[in-house]
Amino acid sequence: PRQVYTWDITKLPGPVRGQYFDCYVMIDIYSRYVVGWRIETVEDGKLAADLVAAAIAEQGRAPGYLHADGGAAMTSKPLASLLCDLDITRSHNRPRTSNDNPYSEAAFKTLKYAPVFPDSFGSLTDARAFCAAFFSYYNHEHRHSGIGLHTPASVHFGTASKVRAQRQQTLNAAYAAHPERFGNRRPQPPKLPAVAWINQPSQEALIQTA
Repeated sequence: PRQVYTWDITKLPGPVRGQYFDCYVMIDIYSRYVVGWRIETVEDGKLAADLVAAAIAEQGRAPGYLHADGGAAMTSKPLASLLCDLDITRSHNRPRTSNDNPYSEAAFKTLKYAPVFPDSFGSLTDARAFCAAFFSYYNHEHRHSGIGLHTPASVHFGTASKVRAQRQQTLNAAYAAHPERFGNRRPQPPKLPAVAWINQPSQEALIQTA
């Protein structure tokens, strides 16, 4: 956690056809924790820089890297200057490569496919209120399959190992009571990933660069 963040902007439908709000979201790629978000009426580099600065202040330290696509806000001078001042290395998608920001895209899909996601938002205030509730749920209640069915907050703040140990105790008790239900194979809770990649190199590529 706190080594690599990624961020992107998605459109949220406004009260009339053709009107959209811009939802800025920044995620820690290892924990999937949403470290910052904001909703505005425009895409803007200064707003993006303010989001990054506020998230880093809240986290208490800057990540080593910040990944994004090649949009205007992502490559803007205000954001580039801030990252230079904070000694954060910028990373961007390859041209015409849609899967280079998978963590942001997955979070946006979870947001927009939620049963409670509305067809449209009546106002900017409505959109902000909805996302405040959603991202709180996403961070603290949503059990994420990519991080061993832990919540992003648990992984981000270092309680996941303790939670996994408690799960193992529960499974041990269940196995001791009824081993036949498990095919006489002791169950284990899902493991946390050792590393997180935006695009993992092939084993051949890793060998060539070693």
